[in-house]
Amino acid sequence: MKDNGNRPILQSKVFLYVTEFFSGMAVMAAELGASRLLAPYFSSSQIVWTIIIGTIMIALALGAVVGGRWADRNPDPDLLYRRIAVAAAWIALIPFVGKYLILLISGLLIVTVSTNFLVIAAFISCMVIFVPPLFLLGTVTPGLVKFTTDSLDDNATIVGRLSACNTIGSILGTFLPTFVTIPAVGTFVTFLIFSGLLLAIALAYFIFSRIKPVTGAVCTVLFIGSAVFSPMSGFAFWENNLAYEGESIYNYLQVKNLSDRTILSTNVLFGVQSVTMKSDGLTGMYYDTALAAPALADHAGSALILGMGTGTYARQLRRYYPDMKVQGVEIDGKITRLAGEYFDEPSDIPVSTYDGRAWLAASDETYDVIMVDAYQDITIPFQMSSVEFFRMVKKHLNPGGVMVVNMNMISDGEGSINESLQATIASVFGGGNVITADVPKTTNRELFAKTQGEDKSFKGVSDLAKDSKAIPLRAVTYIRTHDSELRDYMSDVAHRFVKVEEPEAGSPLILTDDKAPVELLGMRAIDQLIAEEAGPYRTILRERGIQGLIDEVR
Repeated sequence: MKDNGNRPILQSKVFLYVTEFFSGMAVMAAELGASRLLAPYFSSSQIVWTIIIGTIMIALALGAVVGGRWADRNPDPDLLYRRIAVAAAWIALIPFVGKYLILLISGLLIVTVSTNFLVIAAFISCMVIFVPPLFLLGTVTPGLVKFTTDSLDDNATIVGRLSACNTIGSILGTFLPTFVTIPAVGTFVTFLIFSGLLLAIALAYFIFSRIKPVTGAVCTVLFIGSAVFSPMSGFAFWENNLAYEGESIYNYLQVKNLSDRTILSTNVLFGVQSVTMKSDGLTGMYYDTALAAPALADHAGSALILGMGTGTYARQLRRYYPDMKVQGVEIDGKITRLAGEYFDEPSDIPVSTYDGRAWLAASDETYDVIMVDAYQDITIPFQMSSVEFFRMVKKHLNPGGVMVVNMNMISDGEGSINESLQATIASVFGGGNVITADVPKTTNRELFAKTQGEDKSFKGVSDLAKDSKAIPLRAVTYIRTHDSELRDYMSDVAHRFVKVEEPEAGSPLILTDDKAPVELLGMRAIDQLIAEEAGPYRTILRERGIQGLIDEVR
């Protein structure tokens, strides 16, 4: 079966098995690297993961079919190892070139695509960036089978061993990037590490086979070039005032230091996830509206923040309610470390590094206020959006306690993410106990839900949605804080309150652990925002063409 010609290195099957091992490792490392490369621009939602996995499986399937035909027609091992070298060089170039291609594709689509922007942009980006090298790696297994099999008597055994080597390599290519290389040295260097190992296999073949090193030399130069220039520019390469840029197990992290505030962003295309103002007082952000929660609650003695971030809400509570006991929960420990280094997070406020829902399940504590601030752009944890989760939150509220949820996106109408979230929460807390308030000049909406208090005449928090009831919120705020600025602001907040009606039992709007399509719902909201922002530019493109669009953005 095998014809290894005058290539002594292939006389030993060990080298062929090693080739299969590193090929499998490179495929999985590239897949995980793809998720981290795309996440800052398109989020890390299940939708994006599905696109990554789907396109990579397409590439590998096509590679297997075409690679088998190539191996039968021309069983030349030189060609196989040239393909491996090219794939390695391509993967090495991804951290240097990939981000520019993503922004180019996004820029073209944002003025031409009306719906499903995230899906289309992420899919085309994956096809352009990742399909070619993984298609080439898909040709490896059928090519190696050709050179490894001695006879039909043991061909199944050989194929099984190759499959095992590929699988073991894939296992290491899965765990090492997630738990070792990405947290330690970042996504860019991770691409270089695994592409370098793959390139080393090809170079070893060329050297020991005494082949003219044209392909190997070119690929090596490309690898070195990417290794030199990739670290010089980050994901947000157009920014020039970043105080920090790095990665954790969960997120791409970016800290921007401005004159009046410090910003944490985990997504360079869709804005800010956490802000800390450098001056005391109100922030002008959604945290101000969320400060209505301690005034709406019967008591303001304790608070739990699920999604602590950089601690802005905790710091505001500490300022206006200095006697309040605050507990934070943040799943990303690196964000907590950055909060202490760049955002002056109060050191005496305990922060648990945990998933919010898992923390609630393990705790027996109850609170007067619970802030749920775990939603960002399309990345809404389904386990923190279901009726089961909100029942858990309600159990951790004291009588007369208030939950405030930063819903992040103002997306209304039938089929919107907010319609489902509001219906889900109202089904748990009951009609009249849930209100919302949009935050001026932002895309944020705050939702407040209150439990039955000790006062038996309690009618629900929605009473404060009436204009005539604005004074009680204003008065309670001043009594508890003695701050006239916050008191006056709460008067404005009360006028923005809108009552949420309780849905009918069994409403399809109610999200559950079994059915919570939050990614699809969130994607619709993103499409709506993009349509509103890009609408004028689409009109210019339609009426004046590409040159008119270029003239407009200059």
